[in-house]
This record gives sequence, structure tokens and C-alpha cells, in this order.
Amino acid sequence: MASQADPDLAPRLREWLEGLPDVAVPITYQQAAEALGLSPPGTIQRVALALEALMCEDVAAGRPMIAALVVSRRGDLPRPGFFELAVSLGRFPAVPAGLDSAYRQELDRVLARRG
Repeated sequence: MASQADPDLAPRLREWLEGLPDVAVPITYQQAAEALGLSPPGTIQRVALALEALMCEDVAAGRPMIAALVVSRRGDLPRPGFFELAVSLGRFPAVPAGLDSAYRQELDRVLARRG
């Protein structure tokens, strides 16, 4: 697993995300990879794995998921893996129709916690 090869990636990603001004978020997986100085191959996958680790930490601690600040370049939503993990962690409903609004609420919670 890539996160084992990069044990400091998740904490570095959290620190970077926490330091971004509200006007700069959400950001893309590619922007996160570049900001962390990751080189191909597998940069997006490594960011995704680090975000998944952050999601698990945040849910366990009762915090909003900071991973909500990272979205796909093809739209304004995170990748499908974000939603799958959020559902499995019990943070989002298992009903696909509710995922978009659940994400928007989570993003609002993250932004409110930052401010």
C-alpha cells in the first residue's frame, strides 16, 4: 500500500489543507499532488490514499472530513472512492441520491470549522 511507503504523506497533506485560505478551496487531487511535490507514477492514487487515511482519522475523532476540500478536476465533487469510504464509515447515507447533498453539508462543516 502506498500510504505505508509514504508514512508522512497524510500528516503533510492535512497540514497543507489546513493552511489553505478559504478562497483557495476546494482544490483538485492534482493540485494537492503538485503542492506535496509528488512525482509520477501514481501521484493521484497516493493523494487519494492519504485522503482516505485523513477521513478515517477525522471520523474517529468526530471532526468534519478535511478530505472534502479535495475534488476531481472533472467537476466539483471528490472521486467515487471518497463517497464509498464516507458511506462505509457511516458519515454519508448509503442512498446514492443523498450523496451530493451529504457532500455539500460536509464541505460546509469543514469550512465552518476552519473559520
